[in-house]
Amino acid sequence: MKLHQLTIHQLHALLVKKEVTSKEATETLYRRIRETDGRIRAYLLLTEEEAFRQADQVDRKIAKGEEIGDLSGIPLGLKDILCTKGIQTTCASKILEGYVPFYDATVIGELKKKDAVFLGKLNMDEFAMGSSTENSGFQITHNPWDLERIPGGSSGGSAAAVAADECIAALGTDTGGSIRQPAACCGVVGLKPTYGRVSRYGLVAFASSLDQIGPITKDVEDCAILMNAISGYDPRDSTSVKEEVPDYKQSLKKDVNGIRIGIPKEYFIEGIDPEVEKAVRDAIDFFRKWGAEIQEISLPHTEYAVAIYYIIATAEASSNLARYDGVKYGFRSKGYRDLMEMYTQTRARGFGKEVKRRIILGTYVLSAGYYDAYYRKASQVRTLMRKDFDEAFQRVDVIVSPTAPTPAFRIGEKTEDPLQMYLSDIHTIPVNLAGIPAISIPCGFSRQGLPIGLQLMGKHFDEGMLLRVAYTFEQNTDFHLRKPKLT
Repeated sequence: MKLHQLTIHQLHALLVKKEVTSKEATETLYRRIRETDGRIRAYLLLTEEEAFRQADQVDRKIAKGEEIGDLSGIPLGLKDILCTKGIQTTCASKILEGYVPFYDATVIGELKKKDAVFLGKLNMDEFAMGSSTENSGFQITHNPWDLERIPGGSSGGSAAAVAADECIAALGTDTGGSIRQPAACCGVVGLKPTYGRVSRYGLVAFASSLDQIGPITKDVEDCAILMNAISGYDPRDSTSVKEEVPDYKQSLKKDVNGIRIGIPKEYFIEGIDPEVEKAVRDAIDFFRKWGAEIQEISLPHTEYAVAIYYIIATAEASSNLARYDGVKYGFRSKGYRDLMEMYTQTRARGFGKEVKRRIILGTYVLSAGYYDAYYRKASQVRTLMRKDFDEAFQRVDVIVSPTAPTPAFRIGEKTEDPLQMYLSDIHTIPVNLAGIPAISIPCGFSRQGLPIGLQLMGKHFDEGMLLRVAYTFEQNTDFHLRKPKLT
């Protein structure tokens, strides 16, 4: 196996044995990026000088005989929504083009402490608003399994880079499915942690009550390793929770005997691709054969999830994005006559079509006369959705569903129909509204050779259970080992 194809734990083993250096691994990854990223378009910015400085630092430690951690010298990709000190952070938006933060996001600081190597910043839907990475202000990312198809969104650049072996692993963010849905589309592993488990400090906000940072990796073990690195309480984030963080690697057991798995009837309805349903049903049969207790459950408020999400998320986006006015930082339009014209021209030219759509929707639902009818009502139904999950988890340990209703669709197929695009996240949105953790793992392929994702949902702060169930499935199947045919 070539260096760029390795997982975190495989590369770590070679570094410890001194069979390879971090510099060699980093050089191999950049060679791979130069060979393939002209077609994938996963990266917005490469940080070679920083990466080789980090790699050399680790190699010197190894040469001195110092002990290194799981992530030391491992080349990673970063979604371009995470603030990186001294490195441009744009959120794939022209309104932030040229913006260079003066501080690191907490997760970036934690990875630096672990001596990880940062290859560059990855493409995404602008301000994380989208399900296809077609809403980037700079470029469209392509799915490595079929270059005419979307990689999912909004963390499409992260998922595509991992699938194409353009990084060993990556960080993404998930507001309504933006880690799990692209992971499913690209045939990799993506975990959305419990809200409050990972610090959001330095994450450029889209919808503050929904956003969460998480790993996108080649296998479940790597997911556990990254979760160990980025989880924990942060006093700089008011939504961070003081909850003890276990060693997630201890959860990697091949055993689901006696684990109660719930199958929500609302997630298997008309509109799901038959090949997706079959792959997920086959996975459920696998768990049954391995001793899990399978039972049907109901999450009755699921039908309202998309409507609730696009009220709450757009309202929060409208509030958060009000700060981009051309005054303090980022893009400022030229040729204005007064302050109001400067504001309007800056926002009209700086934001893309989808971001503008969501700002308008959010401003509407927060406006006088509509707040109670929309935002307040949505918040009340959100509470009922969380109650649905709380009641379900009294009966089961894990809930299983498809990650997305279909495999990756063609680029341009849904851009003129926003509602169809929004429905791509119908299975992932409830997780964010409830604040629970969920993971997507590969569970099959369509007849056209496109990956299919299996979603596992868990109780608050029970990521360990999800990793255990996912690991059992992964270690007894080969879906995660298959690679797209990129030459």
